Amino acid sequence: MLEAFMAGLSWLTVLRKRENFRAAFRDFDPRVVARFTGRDVARLMRDPGIVRNRAKIDATINNARHVSELVDEFGSFAAYVWSFEPKPRKGLLDRAALMKLTTSPEAIAMSKDLRRRGWAFVGPTTVYSFMQAMGLVNDHVKGCFAVPEVVRLRRQFVRPR
Repeated sequence: MLEAFMAGLSWLTVLRKRENFRAAFRDFDPRVVARFTGRDVARLMRDPGIVRNRAKIDATINNARHVSELVDEFGSFAAYVWSFEPKPRKGLLDRAALMKLTTSPEAIAMSKDLRRRGWAFVGPTTVYSFMQAMGLVNDHVKGCFAVPEVVRLRRQFVRPR
């Protein structure tokens, strides 16, 4: 959801409003958001603590309504998402290469699949950003202090099935 709201904006703008989004969208619980009505949309459009974009709000509610379909088919939303995990890169990127990287074949595939299933605001760049946030791709750069910890945690992580 946050990645969709970021489209066309800076990530920092959305991050600064993250707790407001969490409150406005009821802790990001898709079962709750799926039941939002026109009254909720009107409430969200009046909320100065979030990005008040009607198309993004409508897409968030629409997408929440589709989450249960993925859970029914894959067992969990996480299992669906991790089914698009790319093969690990052979090495870390340098900053210049990372700045050019906005999508991947896996993000394009997930984007196409989600749109086929009726989702909105899930273009390849948005999906790639989501994949980064979820840890499906490791876009830490050479020399980043977090790389050893990320590598260790990824080795221990049990992918959802």
